[in-house]
Amino acid sequence: MEIDAELRRQIAVSLSAAAVFVAGLIGIGVAFGGPEGLPETGAIALVVLLAAFVLLMALVGAYLIRANDDDDA
Repeated sequence: MEIDAELRRQIAVSLSAAAVFVAGLIGIGVAFGGPEGLPETGAIALVVLLAAFVLLMALVGAYLIRANDDDDA
């Protein structure tokens, strides 16, 4: 299987979005983590991060579709 420029762009953008999510998880763990577990504010931050990740992936998908359409035109 040959990887063309379009596929490389899709992989890079998707991995970047996933890396942002993992960095957010680590940040929440560092900021709110402790021996007692995750407090209520940390749980809310985690839910917000998950919702933001879903929206980010939707935007990434829309960007990749639009970029693919621009390349075809």
